Amino acid sequence: MTSKPVSAVQRKKILKVIFISLLLDLISFTFILPLFPRLLEFYRNLEATQISSDSVLNRILLGLNTYKRSFSRPISDRYDVVLLGGALGSLFSLLQAIASPFIGTLSDRHGRRTALLWSMAGNVLSVALWVAATDFRTFLASRVVGGLSEGNVQLATAMAADVSDETQRGSTMALVGACFSIAFTFGPALGAALANVETVVANPFATAAAFSLLLILVETIYLYLNLPETLPSSRPSEPSSKSAPKPYPSENLHYRTNSHVLLNATHFTFILFFSGMEFSFPFMTYELFAYTSSQSGRLLGFIGLLASILQGGVTRRLPPLRAIQLGVISCAISFALLGRLTTEAGLWIAASLLAITTSTVVTGLNTLSSFEAAESERGGKLGNHRSWGQVGRALGPLLFYATTATQDLDGATMKES
Repeated sequence: MTSKPVSAVQRKKILKVIFISLLLDLISFTFILPLFPRLLEFYRNLEATQISSDSVLNRILLGLNTYKRSFSRPISDRYDVVLLGGALGSLFSLLQAIASPFIGTLSDRHGRRTALLWSMAGNVLSVALWVAATDFRTFLASRVVGGLSEGNVQLATAMAADVSDETQRGSTMALVGACFSIAFTFGPALGAALANVETVVANPFATAAAFSLLLILVETIYLYLNLPETLPSSRPSEPSSKSAPKPYPSENLHYRTNSHVLLNATHFTFILFFSGMEFSFPFMTYELFAYTSSQSGRLLGFIGLLASILQGGVTRRLPPLRAIQLGVISCAISFALLGRLTTEAGLWIAASLLAITTSTVVTGLNTLSSFEAAESERGGKLGNHRSWGQVGRALGPLLFYATTATQDLDGATMKES
């Protein structure tokens, strides 16, 4: 027995709900990206004025300084904020890597809707803690809760796969990817603008956090009122012919050649290198060109706008493997340009190439991964796939820092010799 496919009208309705809710979620999520340098400097300066030196932040900085001293030469304190930002990004991603397989498996057993609403409850708590974060300890708690509860992206991917057959899967995954691109167009710029509106002296970023919380609350209510269950086992079944291959009813349309091990390893390797650069981008522009939060927000917005155009016009029409190949080549060229960056023009050219990468690689990998998962295990398999990507994202910022610090030491050595 196989589950009946959803009707075209129902599919359109579900995809609309997925798109709107995921867009709200990701805009809220991207608010904080251009704020990290200023935000972490605020907490570091705040802790410096306090009498007690046994705070959470000071203990973290002590551990990070121990890591810095593991290099053969002293590393400038100007990298402290970069290293702290990388550590927090790594913590969030590591928690995501732990939680994603569990969230996916729970959605297979109890339904996508149920799992998503529980995830939203955690997101609400996470952002509420950020609103109230007048000290670093509360802000850290916000990141921990968010890392353990954020399941929107993987569940949206699973739901999109639930309501799409294999001929529709690529364009449907491009729709999910477009949410990322649109969110990066508006989220960072809006977050940076709201950070300039100070409503709470004890937390200069409370306005941005409060607006982020509003978006999450609207998303939660919208999902509760409009999202039906998409789990294939919840739909009526129809008899399948004895000759139909299992577990893929339309497997004759595709030859299966990609194991989950191969796809997960590819996802991990790509995200490992891409995330280090991605997370460090605001720090890089801050260090090289003294970019403000608003300027970083505009640059990220440009990447998002271009990526969203590519998602809608190019990626959705490309075979998944071709999309991945295009994105990897663009990424390599962009990295080469960033490694020799001296002008703002070069920065924007590299950003354009990164937009191509953003619009293609992960979308293609998600599509291929969804092809390899049976209906009854789709949530778990996609959760595992995302988990490996998050492990790469956890290690990427630290890898970037170690590389940057080593280059700085090499440069200092050359100047002395």
